[in-house]
Amino acid sequence: MKWEVVIGLEVHTQLTTQSKIFSPASTAFGAAPNTHTAEVDIALPGALPVMNKAVVEKAIQFGLSIGAKVNRRSVFARKNYFYPDLPKGYQISQFELPVVEGGAITINVDGVEKVINLTRAHLEEDAGKSVHEDFHGQSGIDLNRAGTPLLEIVSEPEMRSAAEAVAYAKALYSLVTWIGICDGNMQEGSFRCDVNVSVRPEGQKEFGTRREIKNLNSFKFIEQAVKAEVQWQIETIEDGGKIQQATVLFDPDTGETRMMRTKEDAHDYRYFPDPDLPPLVISEEWISRVQNELPELPAAMRARFETQYGIPAYDAATLTASKDMAAFYEATVAAGADAKLASNWIMGDISATLNREEKDIAQSPVSAQALAGLIKRVSDNTINNKTAKDVLKKMWESGDAADTIIEREGLKQETDTGALEAIVDEVIANNAKSVEEYKAGKEKALNALVGQCMKASKGKGNPGVLTELLKQKLA
Repeated sequence: MKWEVVIGLEVHTQLTTQSKIFSPASTAFGAAPNTHTAEVDIALPGALPVMNKAVVEKAIQFGLSIGAKVNRRSVFARKNYFYPDLPKGYQISQFELPVVEGGAITINVDGVEKVINLTRAHLEEDAGKSVHEDFHGQSGIDLNRAGTPLLEIVSEPEMRSAAEAVAYAKALYSLVTWIGICDGNMQEGSFRCDVNVSVRPEGQKEFGTRREIKNLNSFKFIEQAVKAEVQWQIETIEDGGKIQQATVLFDPDTGETRMMRTKEDAHDYRYFPDPDLPPLVISEEWISRVQNELPELPAAMRARFETQYGIPAYDAATLTASKDMAAFYEATVAAGADAKLASNWIMGDISATLNREEKDIAQSPVSAQALAGLIKRVSDNTINNKTAKDVLKKMWESGDAADTIIEREGLKQETDTGALEAIVDEVIANNAKSVEEYKAGKEKALNALVGQCMKASKGKGNPGVLTELLKQKLA
């Protein structure tokens, strides 16, 4: 039997405010346990929540960025459940009337674009944290996170593979960090995903029973967890078992998902409007102001890059994956680099070296202006591509400019036809077999001869000039 995978994501995005959603306590990460708390966060009797205006503004920014409906009136509700790190015995969230409804995110998987629709995005407070280390069979409770503002972003179940789920999470991550509503620090829990997974026979309209994989905080884990869960569900059904709705955890050490508890439905939480908070009312003027203050969004920038710089759609999509990379690219071109060459170098050697060193492009030791200086020396034939790669490594390590390294190490490309002609004659005389193969119609033999010429010139020969000279002499 062929199976279809159905995936939907609930992403908890921590908003970049200095204080919590309903209290003045700090949201800074890493403080000593229970030092960033206020009366509301720890549920002291009589303490009342007060809405943080900055939290609402960030929700409006997100809604406008995805083309969603920003509700002029939304309601906070109490989500009732018991857990040690939830001192009130309920979480303040939104249920029937969220602040944002609808909208869409476009993803790209293997060159194919797909639109993923969003159900909603609602505001809520985070819970605290249970700490299990160093307590010798007991657990401690740290309430520093209690009351931290979250925007929970819920997608429609429209993803059909682990690759699509990862692409969606990455696109969403790029957007929320781009507009500045989330710092994107996944290790600190600023962006974490709950992934709902089910399978159904291909062609069936009804959804299968879903299981929710909780708190995935890396794109790698999302991919691994989905694949493991899909395999488990298919094997379970094919072996005659039934899928039970449940909340599960992913264990990266074993590569398996395991059940935590059976999954609750919405009615189990006994949602009702929070009597301590009035409805959230957002004015037209507020929405208009936020709209006017939004930065250029990734989709608009992608289209502009294609038109303004004449680069392919793939390049434009890659370069606008993050705001920092887009800015680096534009700065490189503004400093005089060819637009396509700049794209190639940033997507190629620069990104590869950053990935290897686990750095972000903002941490690149080679600045956009320095990279432009290197690219210009390739464009004007001062050095060839192979030499340029070596120069980039030296720039990366020393911080010196390309011109300084080229001059100091005598790396200028030899373009003098007379000097290169002598090298070509010598290579032809010493490589009779390749010469015969080329004359017999084997084009690859010419590449071998060019390679021998480059070796003889110690990498300084101009490959284009050498190629033309070889063709002329072997005609």
